[in-house]
Amino acid sequence: MIAPQLTPAETTLAQQQTNQSLAIAEKNLMAANGKRLNAAQADLVSKIKGFIKDAREAAQIGDWSRARSLAKKAQVLSEDLAGSF
Repeated sequence: MIAPQLTPAETTLAQQQTNQSLAIAEKNLMAANGKRLNAAQADLVSKIKGFIKDAREAAQIGDWSRARSLAKKAQVLSEDLAGSF
């Protein structure tokens, strides 16, 4: 897969946004630890973890556009999860 070419400034911004979204998603996931989850919440946790894993893999290969997008999805889902408690 070909990653879109970002300027150095865009890459830096994408890295910052990726890291920020991942931090929020992981914080919200931590809040779910130890709680009894219903089926929908458990499904959300699984999806969030998948997006986090995929975002980290994309970041490792330097695909910051994809990493940012996946991290944002993880963040949004984690915020839904946090709001469901």
